[in-house]
Amino acid sequence: MILAKIAVLIVTGYLLLSSCWLLLLSLASWFYRPKLERNAFPLRLLVIIPAHNEEQQIAATIHSTRKCDYPQELVDIAVIADNCTDGTAKAAVNCEAWVHVRNDTRLRGKGAALDWFLRENREQLEDYGGIVFIDADSCPDRNMLRALSQSLAHPEVEAVQGFNGVANPYDNWRTALNSAAFNVFNHLRMAGNDRLFGNTILKGLGMAFSPQLLINSGWPANSEVEDVEFTIKLLEGGREVRYNTEAIITSEMAISRKQADGQRRRWEGGRFALAKKMVPKLGRQVLSGKLRYLYLLADLLIAPLSFLILLTLITALAAWLFMPQAMAALLIVMSIIIVYVASAQVQRKAEAKLWLYLFTFPLFLIWKLAIYFSMLLFPRKRIWSR
Repeated sequence: MILAKIAVLIVTGYLLLSSCWLLLLSLASWFYRPKLERNAFPLRLLVIIPAHNEEQQIAATIHSTRKCDYPQELVDIAVIADNCTDGTAKAAVNCEAWVHVRNDTRLRGKGAALDWFLRENREQLEDYGGIVFIDADSCPDRNMLRALSQSLAHPEVEAVQGFNGVANPYDNWRTALNSAAFNVFNHLRMAGNDRLFGNTILKGLGMAFSPQLLINSGWPANSEVEDVEFTIKLLEGGREVRYNTEAIITSEMAISRKQADGQRRRWEGGRFALAKKMVPKLGRQVLSGKLRYLYLLADLLIAPLSFLILLTLITALAAWLFMPQAMAALLIVMSIIIVYVASAQVQRKAEAKLWLYLFTFPLFLIWKLAIYFSMLLFPRKRIWSR
């Protein structure tokens, strides 16, 4: 009985701290404004697209990039065909992209491909005002390049991250809830961190950098969440990543159960591995007084939303059985989570249909729980897959 009460107290404390942090981000996000120069002359941009076996998608991505509302004479597109076994390179050449073929079976992955390209083309990077990264299966919004250029034109911005959304939100309940989750993680938390700390987290696509930053650093990150890893590297070097909600890019979420499982396992597995590696290091930095690391530490320490809700429900059941006094605190936690999720949907102007899909969350929770169990039982080998 005593051990059960202690466990309830510890978990309730963690949930309260986590939810209070999320409430702080929610409140701050309402006061966020992007840092940009609206009247600046458009910069010359290089759009880099790392691709691994994307023959079916690469042409559409290149065409959608060229359809952006931006002077086409100021945009060059480079495709990295990395360890491809299909016609990705040929398809990109047919679209008149600048194609670089890389075959290195020893150093695989998106991070390694980006670092190789940046180091091989340092001199050419100096010809541009901004370097943009998108994925080979993504679709930039018409205003994305202009918004990223306006951010980089600001004298205080060296790195900027746009909003990553879902291109097919209503294909099924999984894609709809992913869209709602993206509104939370790829907007509200980004906007809140930007407003509170003047810094946020790279998301892997829809991001842009000043050329000199990349010329000096390359891409020193090669984990499955190389975007977060690079954010940490930038933070260690005193560099900031700003958020621009107007720079929108979307990607299709997996529809079938098998594809969605693989996609989610890759994301969750990479994030857990990074947290295990970086939380002790970031914790030491914060304890030594370097509070600029706090937002990243909190982001890694706070469990995924579905896990937070599941943990709250389990703890509420345990509290009802062993420690009813904790129920009030757990009700506060759940209320904050509701405010947190709802705020993101309102800020991103979610359609009524998406709000209705939120009621299918129990299905999403069961699916995520099954994925966590499979990750424990069958660890996934690290590869770069579509």
